[in-house]
Order: sequence, then structure tokens, then C-alpha cells
Amino acid sequence: MPVVPEESAPPPPPGRSRLLLDLALRVAGGLVAVLGGVLTAVLELLLATLRVGGQLIGVSVVLAIAANIALSWFAHEAVGRRWAVALPALPWFVLMAVAAVRTTEGDLLVAGDNWVGLAMIVAGAMTFAVMGFRQVLAPPPPVRPGD
Repeated sequence: MPVVPEESAPPPPPGRSRLLLDLALRVAGGLVAVLGGVLTAVLELLLATLRVGGQLIGVSVVLAIAANIALSWFAHEAVGRRWAVALPALPWFVLMAVAAVRTTEGDLLVAGDNWVGLAMIVAGAMTFAVMGFRQVLAPPPPVRPGD
């Protein structure tokens, strides 16, 4: 007697608790992306003045590129929306703008004579711009059954 495998029933539609969990995870991922943008900006600003043998080294430029690529990817994957690249980019840009403005006491985090700081700002901004542009040009994701 041949045994015929039973066909599996289609999955039930997602319940309310599953939708709430999905929303909570997306919000948490977005918050982590924003926090990552803040933390990497601060770390990059601290490393912009790093010197070896009296010479500036460009470690913060490399860090800005690598971290901004990773943050952009993470934000898109965690939130699931194309605009999510803006979540780490906005606090990063704000901190870079604040660092480039002289305080009333005359303090300045990124001076005009610091090539590393200027290159870091340009490279980081261009990285976020390219990652955002890639999201705009990406084809829409395929529709999965049950969604």
C-alpha cells in the first residue's frame, strides 16, 4: 500500500502578538542604529587627532567608511525599510556639524588644518550618501507568501 505524504496546510496569518513582536524588534533595531551612529561619530572624532611619531594617521577615515557601511546595512536589515539608512546618518551628521563649530571659549574638535578630520567628514558623508543611493536604486523585495 503506497503512502501518500500529507500536504501541509498553509501557515496561519500572523497573529497580533507576532505583529507586535515584529514591530518591537524593528523599533529596537532602529534605536540600536541611532546609538551606533552616535557612538561611531564620537569614536571617529576622538581618533581624528591620533598621531604616531608626531604625524596624523588616517585611522578615523577608514573607521568612518567601514562603520558607516556596517551601520547602514544593519539599519536596513533591522528596520526593513529603505529609509532606515537615515537613522544612523542623522546623529552622525549632527555630531560632525557640532564638532566643526567653534565654541564661545574657542574650542574646536575638527580644525581646518586637520586633514584627517576633514577627510573623515567627507568620506563618512559620501559613504552614507552612496549607501542611501543604493537603497533607492535597489529593486523592491520579492513578496513572500503569507506576508
